[in-house]
Amino acid sequence: MRYPARQSLEACEAIARLHQISPERAVYLQQSPEAIDAGVFHNDVISVGHVNVLMYHELAFAEGERAIEKIKQSCDHDLAVIQVRVEEVPLNLAVRTYLFNSQIVTLPDGKMMLIAPQECAEMVATAQWVERLIAATDNPIAAVKYLNLRESMRNGGGPACLRQRVTLNEKEREAVRGNVMLDNELSVKLEDWVKRHNRERLEFADLADPQLLVECRTALAELTSLLRLGALYPFQR
Repeated sequence: MRYPARQSLEACEAIARLHQISPERAVYLQQSPEAIDAGVFHNDVISVGHVNVLMYHELAFAEGERAIEKIKQSCDHDLAVIQVRVEEVPLNLAVRTYLFNSQIVTLPDGKMMLIAPQECAEMVATAQWVERLIAATDNPIAAVKYLNLRESMRNGGGPACLRQRVTLNEKEREAVRGNVMLDNELSVKLEDWVKRHNRERLEFADLADPQLLVECRTALAELTSLLRLGALYPFQR
């Protein structure tokens, strides 16, 4: 292996413990060294899950199919497993197109859609694989939508990196503090905040300008007020 793993077993166990995940339900899987050397810095670059669906590359895990069996054993429901074989999509192409950093969503009719980067549509191997996926009848993914995310992709993020998804019931939603649930009104206010505070250009020399610090603190102070989050940063206290 050329590159060291970015996550250790001890760190993963600590995260599970701090999040109060039952030890009987926790599954610790090691990424394959081959995948890491190909540029898989996080697991979402080589596998993706949604509800009862797991889509993964054949070379995603060090234990191979044994890893998938561990996941199945930990589930209390049937798991729809979708494997992408290396001869269909080589590792380097999976990383380059961010096929597995796609987002899977459930449509109103209960079927699912794959939201993938435009790069997947532009490469023959990934485009053909996705077409076979949505044409198959042995999985719930029935449609695909490609998005142009060039700027995000250049910074190492596909569709799944553009939002965090947490499912909450009504009681949990009511317990969320602040004005953080996005609606049309908040969206307009956030867009206005971005336009007023984000510089269109930032030079290296600007990093030494004290005014940049003032601008950043002013922007953050306004943002925390807009979201009703109180004093989050040390400079606000």
